[in-house]
Amino acid sequence: MWQVWSRSGDATIDRLFATGLEQMQARQGEEAVETFSEIIRRRPDFAEGWNKRATVYYLLGEYKKSLADCDEVVKRNPYHFGALSGYGMIYIQLDQPATALEYFEQALRVNPNLESTRQTIEILKTLLIQRRKDTI
Repeated sequence: MWQVWSRSGDATIDRLFATGLEQMQARQGEEAVETFSEIIRRRPDFAEGWNKRATVYYLLGEYKKSLADCDEVVKRNPYHFGALSGYGMIYIQLDQPATALEYFEQALRVNPNLESTRQTIEILKTLLIQRRKDTI
């Protein structure tokens, strides 16, 4: 699925995308943001450009920007389980486990093969139960 999502249909954009991935691998976050921003400028309909920039923003701790890019991904591909899981990861960082749980459950409905997501859901459910007990 990722290979399909990573093809824009434009050779120049695909080369830029590969450069952005290399920058991510090399932990060159700011450069990767610039590359994916250029992809988005040229091909705003290419959901995976938004998704990769969301990932870089997440890694840089820029959660609001990451959320905004996840919104753009889901507008273009409502079945993008990576972006749905991304929302969950962001909301964990923002200490909003109930919201994170909702997004992880959506991701699992789209792709029931996400074993780590299934495990995260169980952990979040346990955490939320414990938090409820602590408030009583």
